[in-house]
Amino acid sequence: MKGTTTVAQLSRRTYETLNETVYHARLANGLRLYVIPKPDYNEKYAVFATRYGSIDTSFIPPGEEQVVITPPGVAHFLEHKLFEGEDGSVFEQFAALGASVNAYTTYGLTSYLFSTTDHFYQCLKTLVDFVQHPYFTDENVAKEQGIIAQEITMYEDNPNAQVYNNLLQAMYHHHPVREKITGSVQSVAGITPEILYQCHSTFYHPENMILFAIGNIDPEKAAQVAENCFRADGQRVQGTIRRVYPSEPQGVKESRIEAKMSVARPLCYLGFKDAELLSGDELLKRQLATSLSLQILFGKTSALYNRLYESGLIDNSFSAYYTAEETFAYSILGGVTPDPVRLEEAVLAGLREARENGMTEEEFQRQKRKSIGGFLYALNSLDFIANNFVSTRFRGSSLFSYLDILQELKVEDVERCVEEQLTEERLSVSIIWPRP
Repeated sequence: MKGTTTVAQLSRRTYETLNETVYHARLANGLRLYVIPKPDYNEKYAVFATRYGSIDTSFIPPGEEQVVITPPGVAHFLEHKLFEGEDGSVFEQFAALGASVNAYTTYGLTSYLFSTTDHFYQCLKTLVDFVQHPYFTDENVAKEQGIIAQEITMYEDNPNAQVYNNLLQAMYHHHPVREKITGSVQSVAGITPEILYQCHSTFYHPENMILFAIGNIDPEKAAQVAENCFRADGQRVQGTIRRVYPSEPQGVKESRIEAKMSVARPLCYLGFKDAELLSGDELLKRQLATSLSLQILFGKTSALYNRLYESGLIDNSFSAYYTAEETFAYSILGGVTPDPVRLEEAVLAGLREARENGMTEEEFQRQKRKSIGGFLYALNSLDFIANNFVSTRFRGSSLFSYLDILQELKVEDVERCVEEQLTEERLSVSIIWPRP
């Protein structure tokens, strides 16, 4: 490319079918930069993400041999604290530029993002700067502990959060996915500035991060801004972070977990633990095939959904979805129901029927076309592209592989997911009963 002034050379890949072009550079410090120009859009969007989520509580930093064990909730705590820099509130800095900034923590990553129509490159510099330069003191950590403790307490009073968290505790014996992303009031109380600095230096090194930008953006200028942000730090690649996860049995820990809360009607979630752990395109294929099977069986147009709905066992709160990372995966379905026991029996009977009779090619193709259409429509959203591009890259795949993998799926792939995953042997049930 002519006019390139960055140290890292930008490469370009065009996905003809989707009419998308991705520019990519690897900086000297290991940061992966991706830019998708969208000349017809006024909005500009950027994500700066680290492959560090709530499950990364045990690890060996690069160049070391000793395992570091941290309290649950550190990744989420760090996300909160980085918005309070030594120079004041980051929110105010972005507001002054006419931009909106936010962040979120999941099991496997933490993302910081902004959207704007003006001052994009200044916003990009501000994004990189505040994420890379933490400021922790005993005082501001103690203050944040109180704020997050209130947040945790609030979620403990939320029936939907509780039925979900209880389900993960029932499904998993040891894996840290069983812990809440926020941690507990007790675990958060054990977080110190030293722990935060150590986790930041390990996981927020650019080599463990992705910077992604999309909109009416010049890829060369975005790359130059990114390199200038890091030039003074003189960082180089740091090596591999060794994540340490406990050995997790394939079976569930408990088949049933129940609690009582102030709810008008019972809540019931059924969780199916997937023992097949994959990565890269194989993980993406598993995700798409399982999600397709759940839509065929439990989508609002399915015969089983309508039987459950017409019998009064479910209402519009009912949902079914699949979640997968490289070290855990599960399907969850459920919602409000007057009779959790009958709902469980009806769902299991429907799954047995699906395994015995299989799926028709017609219903499979109809749902596949719907999924392809939904994906193509979602590509109109810059935040959908940005956040899903980053998460799939961290899992060793690509957002733009979705369409090819979806189109290649066969009915046998979907039936295999039902046969292997949605079985009583892999089932845990979580119920919240009304408190008398």
